[in-house]
Amino acid sequence: MYCSAACRQKAYRERQGSGGVGVDGLIKEIGRQVAELVPQPPSVFYSGVTELSSSVARLRRVARTARDTAQESVTHGPVTEVPAVAEVPLDEGDFAALVESHRREIQVHCYRMTGSYDDAEDLVQETFLRAWRARDTFEGRAGARTWLYRIATNACLDFQRRTARRPRRYEPLPGMNHGGGEPPARVTWLQPYPDDELPSAEEQPEAAAVSRETLELVFLAAVQHLPPRQRAVLVLRDVLGLTAVETGKALDMTVASVNSALQRARPTLRDRLPGRRADWTADGPTEHQRALVKRYMAAAERLDLSEVAALLSEDVVLTMPPNPFWFTGRDALVEFLSVSLDVNSPMFLGHWRHLPARANGQLAAGGYVRRPGTTVYRAQVLDVLRFDADDRIAEITSFEPHLFPAFGLPLRL
Repeated sequence: MYCSAACRQKAYRERQGSGGVGVDGLIKEIGRQVAELVPQPPSVFYSGVTELSSSVARLRRVARTARDTAQESVTHGPVTEVPAVAEVPLDEGDFAALVESHRREIQVHCYRMTGSYDDAEDLVQETFLRAWRARDTFEGRAGARTWLYRIATNACLDFQRRTARRPRRYEPLPGMNHGGGEPPARVTWLQPYPDDELPSAEEQPEAAAVSRETLELVFLAAVQHLPPRQRAVLVLRDVLGLTAVETGKALDMTVASVNSALQRARPTLRDRLPGRRADWTADGPTEHQRALVKRYMAAAERLDLSEVAALLSEDVVLTMPPNPFWFTGRDALVEFLSVSLDVNSPMFLGHWRHLPARANGQLAAGGYVRRPGTTVYRAQVLDVLRFDADDRIAEITSFEPHLFPAFGLPLRL
């Protein structure tokens, strides 16, 4: 019996040990959880089943990773070799269990490097595959995190060399009032990241690595303007807190080159972020902001355009990556929304329902539309909201709905 779900989870993590358990240990843990299940009282039963489900999901991921790494690869080895000597060769199961314990933080690292949730998932698999091929260079469990970060960073750099993606500016569309503000940067590959998939402080103890502002969309979009190697240096040094020596080893650079790249990256990043730090980051969403999001969702469901407008800042910005639509200023945004929210308009989109979500440490709303003549609400857009110092909505980044399942949202209601 535990006093709270948090205490139960803490005890569970302590049972796993700091270095994670092997496959046999994980199977035994699942057996223990099954044996301790009791159907009454319902709250305890639910908590036990939730814990069991989490363990089974982890074992499934371990098995999948073991299967994938054991298969013969058709690609070449890792770009950067790590000159070290393994203590004891790992078999597929133990290797999969080891890397699985670092999956979340490695995926967040790949996300910071690329700005794309889909690409980050692919690069985690690429990282684990490269790590499996280079397992003879593995020095032991104590160095697993640094070893995987090095492989993941180089996998991201290789990916960026192949894609050569660069942010651009949005361009005006014929016949559309975009507002009087400067066109924002267009990062077509930018995607949101579910808060539920972020590593906990216990899983990723470095304070800088779990810093919320380094996952906000405004930071992610700004980082994409850096050349790949500068971006890697900035993330390793300023986000993960690696020393210049450690960063140089990870990227095969001299300490002088690392420091030079960091000195060039920091001013570029500052130029791309809002002028005041308070304009783009805070300790976290407040209760008042959560209430404002509820008002935002309710107003949209009532098709109450005046209420929506009252929640927006005067210089609000809306973008819709990867689509070319953008608006700067409340008047331009309200003009755009008035067409789709007016039931008498031939461009009326339909009736809305919303579910709350969390993305990148920010409040979000998953929007569903029931089009005229239909009975089902289908996933339409995920709005990630940023508030200004006056608790007005200063930025709305609207994403396509294919990532709804990653946020625990259904595709239709």
